Amino acid sequence: MIDSLFGSKTRVKLLRLFMNNPTEAYYVREITRRIDEQINSVRRELKNLGLVGIIQSKAVKNQLYYSANRSYRFYKEFKNIFSNRKSEYESIDEDLSDFMAIGDVKLILQTGKLTGNDCEVDLLVVGESLNKTRLKLLVKSMEKDSAALNYVTMPFSDFYYRMSIRDRFIYDIIDSDYNVLLDVNGILNKETEETNGN
Repeated sequence: MIDSLFGSKTRVKLLRLFMNNPTEAYYVREITRRIDEQINSVRRELKNLGLVGIIQSKAVKNQLYYSANRSYRFYKEFKNIFSNRKSEYESIDEDLSDFMAIGDVKLILQTGKLTGNDCEVDLLVVGESLNKTRLKLLVKSMEKDSAALNYVTMPFSDFYYRMSIRDRFIYDIIDSDYNVLLDVNGILNKETEETNGN
């Protein structure tokens, strides 16, 4: 069904490759091996996707490498459509009860490794009376056999103040590609409205 919607089996395979490996860059012959398609078809679709802006290319030692353009306007939407696996990290999206058990949690953001960007923070937990030991165990269970997650906690009052003064550390996080798992006070919606001048 997705093949017919997007008009090309090769295009769909390319989108699946790039959306599931957002931090990777590939050269043409590597791509043809990975998706098992003819090189001419791959080149044609890479050109089409590049013109739209979904992917980007970079020359390294006379070799063109292609990667997902994470600043593309509809990047998140394409990632949602073409992701063919559920990350172990995303499983916390389904059930927040473990997080709610660590204290009065107001805000939870996934970014960094959890969303495939370069942010140094992978998880931000904002709330009061947080049980740090419980949270550490919860994060450990999320890591499984993968790389360690860098998480940050802070009281809501600190977070709100740091947002109000446009603290660089906070804005490095919220300017990145992030997933909101919980936002009790809707503070990020307010920030978006203010940024857009509404």
